[in-house]
Amino acid sequence: MFGFFKRIFGTSHERMMRRLQPIVVQINALEDSVSSLSDDALRAQTAKFKEQLDNGASLDDILPEAFATVREASKRVLNMRHYDVQLIGGIVLHKGMISEMKTGEGKTLVATTPMYLNALSGKGAHLVTVNDYLAGRDADWMGKIYTFLGLSVGKILTDMDNDERRRAYNCDITYGTNNEFGFDYLRDNMKYQLSDYVQRGHNYAIVDEVDSILIDEARTPLIISGQMEQDLNLYKEINKLVPFLKRDEDYTVDEKAQSVALNDSGIEKLEKHLKIDNIYDPKYFEYLHHINKALQAHTLYKLDQNYVIENGKVVIIDDFTGRMMHGRRWSDGLHQAIEAKEGVEIQAESQTLATITFQNYFRMYDKLAGMTGTADTEAEEFKKIYKLDVVCIPTAKKIQRKDYHDVIYFNEKAKIEAIAKQIQECHQKGQPILVGTVSVEKSEVFSKAISRLGIEHNVLNAKNHKREAEIIAQAGRKGAVTIATNMAGRGTDILLGGNPEFLARQACNGDENVPDYPRILDDFKKQCALEKQEVQAAGGLFILAVSTISSVAVPAVREIRVPAVSSSRSMTICSESLVARN
Repeated sequence: MFGFFKRIFGTSHERMMRRLQPIVVQINALEDSVSSLSDDALRAQTAKFKEQLDNGASLDDILPEAFATVREASKRVLNMRHYDVQLIGGIVLHKGMISEMKTGEGKTLVATTPMYLNALSGKGAHLVTVNDYLAGRDADWMGKIYTFLGLSVGKILTDMDNDERRRAYNCDITYGTNNEFGFDYLRDNMKYQLSDYVQRGHNYAIVDEVDSILIDEARTPLIISGQMEQDLNLYKEINKLVPFLKRDEDYTVDEKAQSVALNDSGIEKLEKHLKIDNIYDPKYFEYLHHINKALQAHTLYKLDQNYVIENGKVVIIDDFTGRMMHGRRWSDGLHQAIEAKEGVEIQAESQTLATITFQNYFRMYDKLAGMTGTADTEAEEFKKIYKLDVVCIPTAKKIQRKDYHDVIYFNEKAKIEAIAKQIQECHQKGQPILVGTVSVEKSEVFSKAISRLGIEHNVLNAKNHKREAEIIAQAGRKGAVTIATNMAGRGTDILLGGNPEFLARQACNGDENVPDYPRILDDFKKQCALEKQEVQAAGGLFILAVSTISSVAVPAVREIRVPAVSSSRSMTICSESLVARN
């Protein structure tokens, strides 16, 4: 039964597996007795557990039976049975640690056991995801287990009002994004009465994609701000001066430090155009500040890479996820400088009213846990900053993916031609291929390259993020070509042969209640099953990750401070791999 324990990474993980093995044995020993319960008797388990807790039992005391109850409920409601490794992942999460599980191991289902167990205390349990789509999908999908067992489930989405948020937080289990949880905390602390608060405490949280949220974005501040009174025409006036300045002659750019510095030549030119004697005179400091921001906007921030223009507004693209960050703005006049550069309406700069980083917010929870496919490399940081241990959970089955070495090309043209040729080869033999890029600009470059070859394909980037789940769900169909930024449809499974549920919903215009839906779904299941065999024969899903580097030089690392798939073959172009975290 426990042959998978032989595949452990490191002695510390091996010791942890030995400690957890007896608990899994207890859970499995209860399966027959729990399976024999009627639906009503299974629901009654929740009341029994709460009574035991009231009488002095601990969560650890009821863990085996509670986990067995959740597994049985999942079998009846979702037709999904937790594997032993998924139970181990759940125990790790309950104990306030990070569970590292490979992509495709079912982390969404893993979270149900510890969420149910910790919600029994009545203090609330939060599941933190990276976007509204996942928060809504998981709350509706996994919520069926919780509601079957008598617990209430809420979800926090961007467009909800205070009353809706308060009801969601008062539920036993609440799903939401890291941004919404953080902003709700800030808004609560700006209110005058406790009765107006929407949050009710920070008892237990599981953070999905924990390395992205608690490490990559840990120091990113969430900011609630108010507009300041200022002369917006000054941004336009300063922007007109930038063309008169020459890079490396009038100013220098440090891309690593994300800074721009004027030299004597540049200062003389500016003083001449502004008709002032000394730009460093205190009364002209505002000019100097605006000039620096305008130069940064023109040299360090690029359209379709760092931001896009949507409905006449500059919208930031998240460096880590590739998604548009609506409502977020660069601070200190940078956003206004970019608006002036692009010729769109300039909005007044804001002053900070309340701020908190993700790091400080999530450290407030009494018990914090996390899950991801990539955490062990940052184990030291998790331990030092959050006192979180990382446990690597073995896969349920042997990994079939083959990883290949990086391929480096002499120049950008050669790289693009090689990628287009590889895409064409895969497409012609019916092998689906997913091409990962790091910016909107690059995704469109490759799209144009294969369009010239007459290859039909889908492009997933910040400009068409609304079709994210739909595009990624069908990336495993025969001959499918998908070009994506690193937003990559997180949380959406890529199934070889296609996702029949997505196809059926699309055929029914998103309405699963139409009379023909069961028949249509069954037809698509048969179609996708046949197509899966053809895709497997063609070599499975090919993932090609494209680096931004056009030479062997190491890229600059940039930090933006803003207000708040398993494959059969993988190949990297250039000297850096793109890590897809789905």
